[in-house]
Order: sequence, then C-alpha cells, then structure tokens
Amino acid sequence: MTAEFIAKLDVQDLSLKFADKTVLQHINLRIPEHKITAFIGPSGCGKSSLLRSFNRMNELLEDTQTTGEVLLDGKNIYHSEIEVAELRRRVGIVFQKPNPFPHSVYENVAFGLRLQGIKQARQLDELVESALRKAALWDEVRDRLHDSAVNLSGGQQQRLVIARAIAIEPEVLLLDEPASALDPISTLKIEELMYDLKQHYTLVIVTHNMQQAARVSDYTAFLNMGQLIEFDETNKMFTDPSQRATEDYITGRFG
Repeated sequence: MTAEFIAKLDVQDLSLKFADKTVLQHINLRIPEHKITAFIGPSGCGKSSLLRSFNRMNELLEDTQTTGEVLLDGKNIYHSEIEVAELRRRVGIVFQKPNPFPHSVYENVAFGLRLQGIKQARQLDELVESALRKAALWDEVRDRLHDSAVNLSGGQQQRLVIARAIAIEPEVLLLDEPASALDPISTLKIEELMYDLKQHYTLVIVTHNMQQAARVSDYTAFLNMGQLIEFDETNKMFTDPSQRATEDYITGRFG
C-alpha cells in the first residue's frame, strides 16, 4: 500500500460459499473512511458477493456459509449479538436497477424515516428535502413530490433510491453497478453525486466500467476467481500495478 488511512471496514480472512461453490477465498482488505473504493474484475469474480458481505445481504440467499470477519468501526458484523436490521441501517445498499417503491417521490424517501419512528410532518419534510438535496435531485422533483416515483426517468429513479438510502443516515453506502443501466448523461450525474457523497459517507462501488473506476474512486480492489489480487490507490493501480494479472486485466488482455 502507498498510504495509511483510517479503515471504516476491515475484512479479515473472509471466505464465502453458496452451497458447494466457493465464491470468495480468504479476503483481507481495509476500506478507508470517507473515500470511494471501487471493486473491479471479470464477471463472476465475486465483486458483488464481497460488497453484499458488508451488510450481510448474502444471508438472504439459501445455503450460504461465511467465515472470517468484517469489522465495522472495529466490531465484527458477523458476531451473534449484532442486530442485522441496525447493521443495514448503518450500511445502505443501492442496486444496479433502480427499484423505487410504487409510491410518491416523497413517500419513497420518507419510508425508512417512518420505520425509524419519525412521525412529525415538519421533521419528515425537512429530512426528505435534505436527502433529496444530498442526492442532487431536489431541484428536479420539488414540484413533483407527490407524483409517482415510477414516472421519473431512470437516472432520476436511481438518485431517488440513493436519497432513500441516505435519508436514514447510514455510515457506509454500497453501490452495486449503480450506473450500468443508465444513459451517459445520467451516469455522469451519478458519478458527480458520488464525489459529493463521500464527504458524508464511506462509499464502496462495484463496476464493470474501468474508466468509471479510474474517474471516481480513490482506491481500487481487483478481484479474480474469488480472490483479491491487488488493492491500492486508484492512480497507482491504473498506472503502475504491482501484479501482472492486474495489468493484463486493465489493459484488456483478459476479462
């Protein structure tokens, strides 16, 4: 590594199996606080599975087995005493395909706030507006708050989903291919948004788009066949990788 940093997440000897298939093998990785870390690698290499290990989403699938530890602020999220619902409040996730609820724009953002016990109208209004502003969407929807969210464009829906995730003030935001289903202009808005969001949150992004990883991330992890091949500052990895396999992947010789 070329620099030391405060780790928000510390992955220690993490392995993951789905039924009899080994998906991740002995991953050791430290995710820096208030930075953007990108996971790159060929399809099926374990990027999304690693991402979903950070808020225990893999447990929603049948017959999964996780060994090792993931420390969030020094505490193992796989410890038996961890409350999974609270973990998922602290570690939010946004998926590849925008998935707004079939309700109004306002209710999409207010949903999680109501679950947190916030009922007062004025407080809800303030928090909904704050989340939409942070997601760079407020100016586009301020006059459409009570229209159905499914009428928004794809890019707006994805930013709405991000607003929904950050409304409950997570500490970490996981983004699984957040722009892959979007047009270039919407993709640019999502990338600009990520840059703003890292002031408030720790971001981890899975992307197939290496140009995107190079543009938006501070650190990059390259995975292949369930193993972490290399992790470093993004600029260094893309200009002077330490592993031949990383260089071959970045230059398009495989993958």
